[in-house]
Amino acid sequence: MSEEALQSQNVLIAAFEGWNDACQAATNVLRHLIDVYDSHEVARINCDGFYDYQISRPMMCHIQGQRRIVWPETVFYEIRIDPEHTVYAQMAPEPNYRWKEYCRESMHIAEQCDVDAIVTLGSMYADCPHTRPLPVESFNDDCGCATEDEHCGPIGVPTVLDTMAEERGFTADPIWVSVPQYLGSDECAQGTLQLLRTLSELLGVHLDEGDLQERADRWKAQAEVLVRCNDDLADYVHRLEREYDFEQKARKQAEMSTLNIGDIVAEAESYLRGPGSGPSSELGAERQ
Repeated sequence: MSEEALQSQNVLIAAFEGWNDACQAATNVLRHLIDVYDSHEVARINCDGFYDYQISRPMMCHIQGQRRIVWPETVFYEIRIDPEHTVYAQMAPEPNYRWKEYCRESMHIAEQCDVDAIVTLGSMYADCPHTRPLPVESFNDDCGCATEDEHCGPIGVPTVLDTMAEERGFTADPIWVSVPQYLGSDECAQGTLQLLRTLSELLGVHLDEGDLQERADRWKAQAEVLVRCNDDLADYVHRLEREYDFEQKARKQAEMSTLNIGDIVAEAESYLRGPGSGPSSELGAERQ
């Protein structure tokens, strides 16, 4: 789907903690939007029956001197970006059970909010260097990126939600960022920043980045310290850098080749039409 079409629709942005959220890069996008903009809760999904509490454990919190158990739950927010732009957000731990029923309930709430399009955010571990822009893939038929149809293997609830959304007539746009697996599971502000920027382009509205750039710079600086202290890791990162640079160079060459082929085809078609076959010659003939 084109960016222009998405900009004219009511959008629900969904992200799920757990397997689909390496280094919390995806869910932190929603936390960031909820923090920096006027937002309020509009709906919830009851957690009973969807979670294994030995995996998604409840948390004990102390609020104003009172103990409170916080259970895993799905919360929907309305986020007012500016007077002309409002989006909805769905954030939750990935459910352990009954995914189909869970996604049907999500679709029902999306319909109540008059949502037309759903954007799911995800992050995954990959062999990518922290010294280069992290790979971001928007699985969009019009953008020329890889599509979900090319993936064979395990999936998470975002893919189920995307599929069900399309079946119900919603537009579905998954966006995923890859984060370096060699840096462990600490939060990756760079991944969050790049997801936010991609989302901003897709929505056609500037999204406040707050202190994400500063946090991303600190993340890179910490990674540099780790690499300098480990020769084997430094060699590994250098290899990833070479692979990344080679792939980028090959991609640019392929794009240039495609452009050159297009120019050649256009010139050939112009030649075959001949000098007297253009619109100006036809107009001249009519005047005569």
